[in-house]
Amino acid sequence: MMTTETVMPEEQLIRQATDALINNLGIMEATRFLTINRQSRLESVDRHRLWQSGLDKEEFFNEVFATKKQAQ
Repeated sequence: MMTTETVMPEEQLIRQATDALINNLGIMEATRFLTINRQSRLESVDRHRLWQSGLDKEEFFNEVFATKKQAQ
């Protein structure tokens, strides 16, 4: 049996999800939860930018495509 689901507007989704977190965790833990991923994401972006800053594009492409050719 197929059911149809309606997609709620983004604003309503955010409100209901936030309310559920606050109701179940309390304001402090809900806030802590919402910031956990953001903090680790920023750190990973910084690590990636640092990695890119020291990257030799030609050498990187040669390694990637040489590996791909060897695997074929």
